[in-house]
Amino acid sequence: MPDRSPVPQDVRLDGRTVVVTGAANGIGRATAIAAVGFGAAVAVCDRDEEGLASLVDRLVAAGVLEDPSSMVVGCLDVRDVGSVGRFAAEVAERHGAVHGLVNNAGGTYRAAFVDSTSKGDAALVDENFGSVVAATRAFLPSMPAGASIVNVTSSEAFQAAPGFAVYAAMKAAVDNLTKTLALELGQKGIRVNSVAPDGIPTRGDAGLAAAVRSGSAYRPPPQPPIGRFAAPEECASVIVFLLGDLAGFVTGSCVHVDGGLHAAGGWHRTPPGT
Repeated sequence: MPDRSPVPQDVRLDGRTVVVTGAANGIGRATAIAAVGFGAAVAVCDRDEEGLASLVDRLVAAGVLEDPSSMVVGCLDVRDVGSVGRFAAEVAERHGAVHGLVNNAGGTYRAAFVDSTSKGDAALVDENFGSVVAATRAFLPSMPAGASIVNVTSSEAFQAAPGFAVYAAMKAAVDNLTKTLALELGQKGIRVNSVAPDGIPTRGDAGLAAAVRSGSAYRPPPQPPIGRFAAPEECASVIVFLLGDLAGFVTGSCVHVDGGLHAAGGWHRTPPGT
C-alpha cells in the first residue's frame, strides 16, 4: 500500500483474479461470492458439481456475474495433482495473472487413532495438506508481486483433537507451511496467511457432532465466548481482507475467526439456563 491513509477503495479487489478451492459449499462458497462482490474475477473448483452449478446460478441471480461462461469452474478432486495442474493451466490461459489463491478445500471424519486405517490416513493427508501444496505449486507461476495466498486451516491446528488426530495434524502442518512460505515467497512480493475458523457450522458438521456425542469421552465447547455461532460469510470477510491492499503488510500470520474459542483455551461460556 502506498504511504498514505487508507481509503474505502483499498478494500476492493477490482481487476484481480482470485482462485477458491472447495468453493461449492460453506466457507469456500461464501468466499467466492464475497470476492466477486468486491470486484474480483473468480475461478472455483470442487468435486461437488451440483454445488458449483448452484454457486454460478447464485452469482448470476445477484447480478454480479453477467456471463457464466466467463467464470472458470473446475469439477475436480483436489487430491488429484494432475487435475489441479490442468485447472491452474486453464485459469492462467483465461486470466493470465492470479492475484489471490484461497486454499479452502478439506474434510475429515471422526475415528479413534487406533481404529484409523492407512487408507483413511492417506486420504486425510492428501485432502487437507497435499492439496494445499499442489494448488500452491500449480498457481505460483501465475502469481505476480502483490499477490496473496490464504490457507484455511482450523482451530484444531492449535489444540488436541481426540477422534480427529490426523486431520488436526495436517491442519497444523498447513499453519507451519503458511509461515515458511511467507518467508520464501516474501522475496517475490507474495503474501501468505491463514485463517483458523471455529464456531462456524457448515454442511457435514451435524454428523460429526453426533459422532462425537455418541462415541467420545470429550466434548467441544458448547458456545463461543462471544455468545453465538457464526455463518461462513463471517470467515469470508476476513479472507477478503487478507486478499486485499488493506492487509498489504500482513504475512505469515493466522487470524482466528472463532468468536474467542482460541483465546478461551479451557474456559467456555455456558449457555443461558444451564
